[in-house]
Amino acid sequence: MSDSQGAEDREPVTRRVHDRPWVADLETDAHAENRRLVVAEALDAVEQTASGTRLDVVTHERHGHPSDYLYAELRSSGTSVDITDDGRCDCGGYVTRVRVR
Repeated sequence: MSDSQGAEDREPVTRRVHDRPWVADLETDAHAENRRLVVAEALDAVEQTASGTRLDVVTHERHGHPSDYLYAELRSSGTSVDITDDGRCDCGGYVTRVRVR
């Protein structure tokens, strides 16, 4: 499994700053194959979220619960965030609610 597998031929999930609640869908096949891509794009999503705005990060079930690999990365990103476990989505993935302070 390569860190860049599938990354070069797809658009990133974020393109602009979001000032309303939004969802970063990190459940694609490329995300399922590459946990580093999930972390990188979750961090990018936080950067693209305006202060005071909520972001739901949806991660693939293949990587397990995001508290094991994502929460610490989000907290140490340099952006002040509140993180809430919002459970599992209908498709089996995990929803992490992030509020950017």
